[in-house]
Amino acid sequence: MRTRPTLPIPRLSLLLTHAGMLAERVWRAFWPFFSVLMVILAALMLGLQDLVTVETVWIVGSLSVLGLLAALALGARRFHLPSRAEALMRLDETLPGRPIQALMDSQAIGAMDADSVALWRAHQNRMAQRAAQAEPVKPNLRLADRDPYALRYSALLALVIAALFGSFWRIGSVAEMTPGAAMAGQGPSWEGWVEPPRYTGLPTLYLADQSDPTLSIPQGSRVTLRFYGEVGAHSLTETTTPLGTEAATAPEQEFVADRSGLLRIDGPSGRDWTLDIIADAPPQIAVADIAEAEAGGQMKLPFAAGDDYGVQSGSATIELDLASVDRRYGLTLEPEPRDVISVELPMPITGDRTDFIEDFIEDFSEHPWAHLPVKITLTARDAADQETQSEPYMTALPARRFFDPLAAAIIEQRRDLLWTRENATRVAQLLRAVSHLPEDVFRSDTAYLRLRVTLRRLETFTEYGLKPKQQAEIAQSLWDLAVLIEEGTLADALERMRRAQERLTEAMQNGATDEEIAELMQELREATQDYMRQLQRLAQENGGEEGQQGQNGETMQMTQDDLQRMMDRIQELMEQGRMAEAQQALEEFQQMMENMRITQGQGQGQQSEGQQAMEGLAETLREQQGLSDQAFRDLQEQFNPGAQAGENQGNEGRNGGQGRGESHEGQGGQGQGSDQAGEGQQGQGSLADRQQALRDELGRQQQNLPGAGTPEGESARDALGRAGRAMDEAEQALRGDDLAEAIDRQSEAMEALREGMRSLGEALAQNQQNQPGQGAQEGDMQANNRDPLGRSPGAAGSISTDDNLLQGEDVYRRARELLDEIRRRTGESDRPEIELEYLKRLLERF
Repeated sequence: MRTRPTLPIPRLSLLLTHAGMLAERVWRAFWPFFSVLMVILAALMLGLQDLVTVETVWIVGSLSVLGLLAALALGARRFHLPSRAEALMRLDETLPGRPIQALMDSQAIGAMDADSVALWRAHQNRMAQRAAQAEPVKPNLRLADRDPYALRYSALLALVIAALFGSFWRIGSVAEMTPGAAMAGQGPSWEGWVEPPRYTGLPTLYLADQSDPTLSIPQGSRVTLRFYGEVGAHSLTETTTPLGTEAATAPEQEFVADRSGLLRIDGPSGRDWTLDIIADAPPQIAVADIAEAEAGGQMKLPFAAGDDYGVQSGSATIELDLASVDRRYGLTLEPEPRDVISVELPMPITGDRTDFIEDFIEDFSEHPWAHLPVKITLTARDAADQETQSEPYMTALPARRFFDPLAAAIIEQRRDLLWTRENATRVAQLLRAVSHLPEDVFRSDTAYLRLRVTLRRLETFTEYGLKPKQQAEIAQSLWDLAVLIEEGTLADALERMRRAQERLTEAMQNGATDEEIAELMQELREATQDYMRQLQRLAQENGGEEGQQGQNGETMQMTQDDLQRMMDRIQELMEQGRMAEAQQALEEFQQMMENMRITQGQGQGQQSEGQQAMEGLAETLREQQGLSDQAFRDLQEQFNPGAQAGENQGNEGRNGGQGRGESHEGQGGQGQGSDQAGEGQQGQGSLADRQQALRDELGRQQQNLPGAGTPEGESARDALGRAGRAMDEAEQALRGDDLAEAIDRQSEAMEALREGMRSLGEALAQNQQNQPGQGAQEGDMQANNRDPLGRSPGAAGSISTDDNLLQGEDVYRRARELLDEIRRRTGESDRPEIELEYLKRLLERF
């Protein structure tokens, strides 16, 4: 009797295939049962049974059990266990040539032929090798044909949601809903909640869990009670409402507790509490510091506010203090009635509003009450609609000040015209008197002509009766004219500088604030820089130098650094309150600027093309540093708004006190570079626009870059190209409000600029070594009796480099300026090698 050979199939593969077939058939037969079961569990875990009546729970529960049993019976009818032979066939179907079936077959013919038997055995050996490599077959669990609407996935989703937001222990509440338990639940049971007002942020209290006989709850809390069982088994008595409640037996009770009192539940498991009502305190608000005018004319009034649950909003009301007005000149008549000024107060966007200090900033420069006595009343409101008013704050309404006498006179007449229209005739007479001899008063023909046009219109309107709309129109024209006279539209740089000097002198004489003086000082710096560039351009066009003649006929040359130090000294004196000395120093500065011609550098004469390119790149680097510093401060202000004020105080002085938003400058470019960076940028749009303008300027500099064709020159161009791409990325980041990314890209741009300047310096040095006459220049430079930092040596050969180095100035600001100066001079390749090596050692060390 012939026996079949043992099948060489891996037992693990066969076992896994058999298990997969079992799971496949279980899932296909019982998926309705599993789906119904998941839906029932999800409903119970979410506690839906607690939201409906007991009868509804029993009806739905019975239907669910019937559906579950029907699905189980249907699945049992469809299900049958897979056999070993079926598992072998499933495994054989995945193998080439059906080797398992071949091993189970017997030789039908040729059994007596030895060659035929040998061939059959060779065939079975090959099939056995294939069968030994059999891998487990994955089960087919797809049910799309049986469940086209994916109901099983919907049931699974419901179960997942219940697991995340529900509780498995809620299923046990169904056991309490038996008929006997239902009767007990409807009889001797109750439940209740105390819900504080939503704005308090306090949690809801479940009364059954409160063991303390005294409950402290906020005023306005809502108390909700539910009685289950026979009506009258429980009753409510409370004394926390104005009318109170006595033995109320309704199944649902709800009231709002307004005052302290008693809450008692009579009946089975009854309880009683003493409710202690915590009254909602009204908000508090007060003026925190004096009102003052900022540099731009905005009024800044610090105020402090607070509330036990947070201030919701606030407002400021400004009224004219007529009794305190100096009723002279145009103010002698009774004023026209005007509405009080009502402005919303700024609230913290993020953070706690229970106790905070904010600044109320508004510009009232164009209001008729500007600089007149007013009464400011602050109002705070909380979420309970309680309002509290501060004590009236008496002050002269801070606004923009005009230091030009003519502009101040026009503003005064504008105020008189807005005071009452009856002053129109008097205002017209005064304006006509002011413009009688224009050559002695007006510096601009445009301003004079605009005043005459406004004057004629005012006289015409007055003749036929001045209307309120015409009054506002004339007032606006006078305001625009005063601003024009105050700020000026002079194209000539020298006149602009003279104008800035005069405004600064008038501001010091009229007792201007520190912010106003700082702003005027910054204007003088910018005007001086513009004047110096004009003179330098003129000297280059003439092909020579012009200097300031001394008393003995010698020529004295002033550098930009010398002028910068003089202006620093003037500002230092003003900051120290030494106005007389500051005014004298300003007069000396003005006299010197009237007669001098400026050459840039340390007596170097006309600059070469390479020197101009190097200085232009240095200025671009300083401007980029300033933009990066400002972006960093804006990033700090986003995450910690309170910290910015402290930094701004530290930045006051040289940058003119500009310390917030986009009106400040970066610290990285202070000194000479910062003034150049600030010119034309301050107040001219966003950081992204300024970054784009700087990128365009770098592109222009790349076109005129010397050293073409040399390895050093090409290296400089490549570095500047990387800097330009980094600037483009920084601009895109700024437009997307991604300040952190913008700062990173700006850092890459500055590093590439420094590399480009180093390469350009090497190219210029290589070019100068190939040119004759270099020794004479080096000799002249060595004769310059200054150290690389521009400091004069002491007497008797002593160096004395620390003389007055850090006195009167901020140490860290001065250190940054010195470092910028060292970098600038390192880029000047026409300096002696020994000096350049010394400067490089300084950079490596510091």
